Amino acid sequence: VQLQASGGGLVQAGDSLRLSCADSRRTFSNNGVGWFRQAPGLEREFVAAIDWKGGSSFYADSVKGRFTISRDRAKNMVYLQMNSLKPEDTAVYQCAVQRGSAASSDRTTYRYWGQGTQVTVSS
Repeated sequence: VQLQASGGGLVQAGDSLRLSCADSRRTFSNNGVGWFRQAPGLEREFVAAIDWKGGSSFYADSVKGRFTISRDRAKNMVYLQMNSLKPEDTAVYQCAVQRGSAASSDRTTYRYWGQGTQVTVSS
């Protein structure tokens, strides 16, 4: 599995961004996928996760109602739509592939991690 996250950038508070996670070897179609983020000086934290079918997803309380995770299995892509961005959303965002097919917030259950993409939200 080779994961690549993209779509980050510098935006203002209230703006939107859509992050994409691509698997160049097309091997995560049967696995759950999650997004995590890490801000400077802080631990990596869970953001959102989706199961292998795309029928089940859940979110960290801090992003619920603002972020939406989705996947296109035909294109082997997972997305994170981020709306109403806040300065506290500033972090490096990484996508990761589950060992199994479920969605999970437990980072220890993720097997593959991609390089991150920087999201910076100015006030």
